[in-house]
Amino acid sequence: MRELRFNRARIFAIVVVLFFVTDSVSAQKVLTKYAPRGFDSLRTDIPHGKLDSINYPSKTVGTNRRTLIYTPPGFSKKKKYPVLYLLHGIGGDEKEWLNGGKPQIILDNLYAEGKLEPMIVVMPNGRAMKDDRAIGNIFDSAKVQAFATFEKDLLNDLIPFIEKNYPTLTDREHRAIAGLSMGGGQSLNFGLCNLDKFAWIGGFSSAPNTKRPEELVPDPEDTKKKLKLLWISCGDNDPLIRMSQRTHDYLYEKAVPHIYYIEPGGHDFKVWKNGLYMFSQFLFKPVDVSAFPQYSVLGAPASTNVRSARYPQILPDNRVIFRIKAPDAQKVQVDLVKKYEMQRDTGGYWIVTTEPVSEGFHYYSLLIDGVAIADPASETFYGMGRMASGIEIPTPTGGYYAIKDVPHGDTRLKRYFSSVNGNWKRLFVYTPPGYDKSTTEKYPVLYILHGGGEDERGWATQGRTDLILDNLIAEKKAKPMLVVMVDGNMGTGGLSGFGENVLRLFENELKQAVIPFVEKEFRVQSDASNRALAGLSLGGLQTLYAGIKNTNLFSYLGVFSSGWFANRPELSKSTYDFMQTNAAKINTDLKSLWIAMGGPEDIAYNNCKVMLAKFDEMKIKYEYTEYPGGHTWPVWRNNLYNFAQLLFK
Repeated sequence: MRELRFNRARIFAIVVVLFFVTDSVSAQKVLTKYAPRGFDSLRTDIPHGKLDSINYPSKTVGTNRRTLIYTPPGFSKKKKYPVLYLLHGIGGDEKEWLNGGKPQIILDNLYAEGKLEPMIVVMPNGRAMKDDRAIGNIFDSAKVQAFATFEKDLLNDLIPFIEKNYPTLTDREHRAIAGLSMGGGQSLNFGLCNLDKFAWIGGFSSAPNTKRPEELVPDPEDTKKKLKLLWISCGDNDPLIRMSQRTHDYLYEKAVPHIYYIEPGGHDFKVWKNGLYMFSQFLFKPVDVSAFPQYSVLGAPASTNVRSARYPQILPDNRVIFRIKAPDAQKVQVDLVKKYEMQRDTGGYWIVTTEPVSEGFHYYSLLIDGVAIADPASETFYGMGRMASGIEIPTPTGGYYAIKDVPHGDTRLKRYFSSVNGNWKRLFVYTPPGYDKSTTEKYPVLYILHGGGEDERGWATQGRTDLILDNLIAEKKAKPMLVVMVDGNMGTGGLSGFGENVLRLFENELKQAVIPFVEKEFRVQSDASNRALAGLSLGGLQTLYAGIKNTNLFSYLGVFSSGWFANRPELSKSTYDFMQTNAAKINTDLKSLWIAMGGPEDIAYNNCKVMLAKFDEMKIKYEYTEYPGGHTWPVWRNNLYNFAQLLFK
């Protein structure tokens, strides 16, 4: 255990050094990201503030209640001060911060270094009941309820008392609230729900009493206008970190500025003292919102990690920290969008922090002495012709493929015998919510195809097809439909063996095997107006070939990040000839020919532009759109999201 702690400490030290090296490149501003050694040690060579214990009358509780008051060095009744209300945890009282956190020492030292605005700090008992001692069963329902009751005591009794008896600034811009654990939940609950009273709010390791973020921030735009600072911090080994992560995820999605700060540690005063040290330095000063994502020293484990894996970690600004143990390796790199050189520590661990990575799902590999391998800490996904690691990078606009509290459909794995290939194959079928409750309703179908180096798993896993459709259907933006995710691999793979014969083979597979199987096994509409075909990259070519030539089967075609190869006219000739001859019928039959690209950085962009010029020449009707991101899954998820809304209406 001692060795594990030592290794974690060394890893953390490397991370902090990397952060400071990165920040010092622009020497204009170096961010303080962690309390230095000795920040909580008593210094005898500096002025000290004063601690008092006082009583105040509480009409809420019906008795006099106790609170500690810290006044800063040089305190004068002739000057007015802002106030920080600092709250304890479920097992503490007004002395918990004093006994475990040494707040007066931390603040005195910060004042001596000129890092703090002079303020009064009030440390009350947040258990608002007549017997407010932390004795007996501290989880008793009456005692837990008393923490919620403290909101009234705070707003109606304590704050008025402080402002009557101490020289304070009484506007919301000069009032802050923060706390640890249960007090962290109180601070978020009371602060965010009373923005007319507080502009500075901090939650350190906030406990399960924290309200759901939708309750805390029902109007994100109003919250943005009123907040000066929202600080959320937690130790990376704290079992309650899910509460902080949940709040951060919602705030990130709603673009509410805040600092989400993760550090090494558990649910203890090591973390909370550092939280106070960091949070207090922001108070009652101008803040640079653009720097908020840069403060955290650790990131949150990626959602694509295997169970309990701490790395890769994603920082609030979407930089990624990778760590791998390879003591005998001479060189280790991470290949994620670009290659990054990893640095080895003395324990045989290799670590690197990337640049900010764009939204959504990305494949990546570890390169150990030149050999590409999957990261054992990551889930693996079939892509690039092999099982590869993948990482999900959060984005505020990713709500359309997030898990939400809506009715959910099913994704079913089905096997069928292909008379075209002469072997058994499989496909995935998404059925919408309610499919099994009705035995008579028939549904339209979207057949969707993966790209080269992938298979039928692509849209089911990397593509998040089920979540995209669940959310669209719940919002009534898309009609309930089945989505059939087909294995489009027909040849031996690679461009060398790819020709019209392979495209024709897939066309036959679709018409003679896949569609008949689906229409036999599922309750689906079987006419062209209730059938759509779409695909990405290679699947887009298959859609162009099989879809254009069979508009009697499909009324909707979606082509994502694809286009006939401009340098291989033999592939497209038969399709172009068919389109030239049948342009009027194609335009009449198709309700939508929807073509989307990932912008100029998409590797298929130029081929697509050449193809569209040919369509214009032949007067083929189509709709064209772009979503930036290149030839990647974030683009294709967005393509499905938009294309599905056009279907069967």
